[in-house]
Amino acid sequence: MGDADITLRHLARRRPDDLVRAFVPESRQIEILGWIDSQVTNIERRLDKALRLRVDGEPRVLHVEFCFALRDDVPDRVFEYLGFLFAALRLEAPGDPVPPIESVAVVLSGRRRRLPATGQRRTAWPGRPFSGTHFRVDAVYQRTVGELRARGSVLWLIFAPLARNATAAALREVVAEIHAGAATAEERAELYTALLVMATIDPWGHNLRKELVMMVEDKEEGLLRRTPIIGEMIIEAERRGEERGERRGEERGERRGEQRGERRGEERAIAELLGRLFARRIGRRPTNDEERLIVERARAIGPGEVEDALLDLEGEALIRWLAEPTR
Repeated sequence: MGDADITLRHLARRRPDDLVRAFVPESRQIEILGWIDSQVTNIERRLDKALRLRVDGEPRVLHVEFCFALRDDVPDRVFEYLGFLFAALRLEAPGDPVPPIESVAVVLSGRRRRLPATGQRRTAWPGRPFSGTHFRVDAVYQRTVGELRARGSVLWLIFAPLARNATAAALREVVAEIHAGAATAEERAELYTALLVMATIDPWGHNLRKELVMMVEDKEEGLLRRTPIIGEMIIEAERRGEERGERRGEERGERRGEQRGERRGEERAIAELLGRLFARRIGRRPTNDEERLIVERARAIGPGEVEDALLDLEGEALIRWLAEPTR
């Protein structure tokens, strides 16, 4: 899923309480113990989307998978992750019972007809009792803006452009709520980046991205344009708009050009997010060469694995990892 996945994982790491609260009943007491990080993540690095919790004092694990759509391979992936995760938890505490694990697939687009609330991966022989795994399906794109707002966090507001009833008026209120709810200007910029990335998915054909950019610009008085990568995305979008006006008759070529332009802009957004994460770990912005290596790594092995390395490695170890040949 690329750009959307890296953006969502980055924000989820910053706001684990808001992520968890949406999937645990309000009456329950929750304690966040941290992201699960073990030697098994060398095999499957995406396990950093598993959170260790206590719910009413009892150990629990929540595994969240962001999915562009509920494709046929999603149940297989969830089942595989659970196998790695179960093995990791056993290795960490030999002899102790493995905590109950809940898996959730957060789905960003797909069919118009309502998705099931539960998915499954069956491994038993036909005709035998069920064995395998069940997982929850949270089709955020099939929710309303009000339902997302009711989750009580700016984290879930970034999905508002995906909502089936998203309108310019509703998104204007969402932008205002993010402005009020973000702790810092940097966090607001990250939330607005995610908002724009979600708007490019546009599962219902609302076509609100351009209006959304203008709303954020009006609210933040140029914050997006002062953020280099996002500013480039805005300029690129404006250029594409002018080109569309000049080539109205070339619909097929225009569509391909838009897709290429959006991919370039979203790739730059990923590079900016990874660059900010590098700066937090090292204490300075990456040099031009380091930024180039980060982008090359993201293209070669996926932005998720690069984010993992930026989170796992420190100081000189991170610099050495960037300098190593890409596998």
